[in-house]
Amino acid sequence: MNDLTNPVEVLGIDAGGTMTDTFFVRADGTFVVGKAQSDVDEANAVLTSSVDALAHWDVTPEEVFPQMVTCVFSGTAMLNRVVGRKGLRTGLIVSKGFEDFHRMGRAIQCYLGYAFEDRLHLNTHRYDEPLAHIHDTRGVTERVDSKGGVVIPVRLHEAREAARELIEQGCKAIVISFLSSYLNGTHERAVRDVCLEVAKEMGSNIPVFASVDYYPVRKETHRTNTTLLEAYAAEPSRKILANLSQRMKDVGAKYDVRVMASHGGTISWKAKELARTLVSGPIGGVMGSRYLAEQLGYENVACSDIGGTSFDMALIVKGKVSMHQDGDCARLVLSLPLVSMDTIGAGAGSFVRIDPYSNSLKLGPDSAGYRVGTCWPAGGVDTVSVTDCHIILGYLNPDNFLGGILELDVPRAKQCVKEQIADPLGLSLEDAAAGVIELLDLSLRQHLRAMISAKGYSPSEFVCFSYGGGGPVHAYGYTMGLGFKETIVPAWAAGFSAFGCATADFEYRYDKSTDIGITKDSTTAEKQEAVNTLGGAWKELADKVMEEFRINGFTEDDVTLTPGYRMQYLGQLNDLEMSSPLSDIGSPEDWDKLVATFDETYGRVYADAARSPELGFGVTAAIMRGSVETKKPSIPSEPDAGPNPPAEAAIGERPFYYGRKWVTAKLYKMESLLPGNRITGPAVIESDATTYVIPTGFETWLDGHRLFHLIEV
Repeated sequence: MNDLTNPVEVLGIDAGGTMTDTFFVRADGTFVVGKAQSDVDEANAVLTSSVDALAHWDVTPEEVFPQMVTCVFSGTAMLNRVVGRKGLRTGLIVSKGFEDFHRMGRAIQCYLGYAFEDRLHLNTHRYDEPLAHIHDTRGVTERVDSKGGVVIPVRLHEAREAARELIEQGCKAIVISFLSSYLNGTHERAVRDVCLEVAKEMGSNIPVFASVDYYPVRKETHRTNTTLLEAYAAEPSRKILANLSQRMKDVGAKYDVRVMASHGGTISWKAKELARTLVSGPIGGVMGSRYLAEQLGYENVACSDIGGTSFDMALIVKGKVSMHQDGDCARLVLSLPLVSMDTIGAGAGSFVRIDPYSNSLKLGPDSAGYRVGTCWPAGGVDTVSVTDCHIILGYLNPDNFLGGILELDVPRAKQCVKEQIADPLGLSLEDAAAGVIELLDLSLRQHLRAMISAKGYSPSEFVCFSYGGGGPVHAYGYTMGLGFKETIVPAWAAGFSAFGCATADFEYRYDKSTDIGITKDSTTAEKQEAVNTLGGAWKELADKVMEEFRINGFTEDDVTLTPGYRMQYLGQLNDLEMSSPLSDIGSPEDWDKLVATFDETYGRVYADAARSPELGFGVTAAIMRGSVETKKPSIPSEPDAGPNPPAEAAIGERPFYYGRKWVTAKLYKMESLLPGNRITGPAVIESDATTYVIPTGFETWLDGHRLFHLIEV
């Protein structure tokens, strides 16, 4: 029923490779979650998932969309476009003599994404196709030195000829990236204007991207890759998002869709720098974890997200999410501020094969995605997936998969697992399927432990949040024996990334490289110059942030600006990012306050004894964030109902294979369980969107916030 006194205000969307989740929030903070299979037409999947979610409130999208305030989208379409090299044909104009540097890439790109054993063997390496082909690359004579001085003036007649050739060849966009342009962008802007003139003369509306207009930062390969992504992948994705926004308006929506960005905020689909949304999906889960941790008082959280295709991990330490300034994605080094995450290609839908050389099980990295596995004949999959093994072992209910909307063929799954896995290994059907699950859990557990220990921490210092469609199924397996303080599974785990999108503020972020260095021998005048340089960069970035917000109808009074910077001890390779303790700077004393904040942060991240102020301090980048606060969901708060589940929550029993034997698992309906209820394994808690598995040796209890706590007994 549509309650006009408690309208639905916020929609979060997570369009993954397998499922599309929607998360609707009412004015009082209550929410519902919907799920649908992903579709080539993302708007169809979103609307189908919306119908599924709103059915819980007995309302339709036509009733709800007109009263909503905002919608946040996250998805994998742009990333898939890059991985599959199916983007817009893009021309590249570079400094003459450097036409090959993009396709050569940085050396690290030859092994990004490879497992350790593959990194050791050169014959397993392959170089991905460049985003801009060498035939679509042109050089223009010009040179700016490492201090920003013009050494060779730009030859604009060469730029004119290059633009004409690229357009005639069929390029649909042009990117310009010159050496050291982040220090002096006059050459790039001049060539940009020439390209636009040529396009107009030729009757073309081809977009032109100068790197200095988008990512004025050091490191040519990173900057060029990122600017290329704007043309190659972001522009096609912009059309998809525009279609989604329009389809929602057709149903009555009055808002514009926002998109989750790599830095943890949300931006409009109309944003200038849309490549920031390349990896929007998993970041929603991290933002949701941070919000939930703040509400519950958890300082240290290990985030773990299992979908159908991947396992994503991140750490929240003392309430803070760490950022990579030069992250990588899709085997490309990028100049994007990126929430620090580790990802492996192993998920609940990963394909399972026998390695022909070692005769051992191999999982992924490819997956069945929305096609589920051999258990769903309509999906057209002939290779066994992890989901097939779940069905065989009794972990998942074949009659209630995604609420029963898919008709699964269990005998077909059994036959495929027997022929492809069990018989070649000389195992029984059940042991083969169980071995697949154990191998996946072991792999996830090792990666999670390595991610935490590599950063100098122990799992005993953290609470683990397990979410994603496959999180509740595998939570027991990949946390077993690690020693977390607690393992927590939200009842809305399947839509947790969409929940995270709904918790994120409307936020733009811009960065600019700087070269500021101050030692203990520097004069007051030199400190003043450093302050002026950083303050000037902040002003430049603030103007860019406000330009974005004005496009969306906001004024300066609506926006909160937060300056930041990246600082290092002079001579060190790594720097740290932090928010400025001052909203504005103008005196040498302000420099000392920036240094004091860095010193404190460095001691917290590393150790007090590691501080090296005698080396001096350098600011490597200026950062400006602008945000507009948005409506956020409330965490449920319900009274304790005691340890015994109500009779209506028990829905029967099912054979369950665990520990090399069949046992009988009690079945419960997740939505019918009440706070305080305690369940001892073997048990399976079912929901339309996910399944929570509690094997022998484990128990779980539900708290008043509808969070399940998993305990080894």
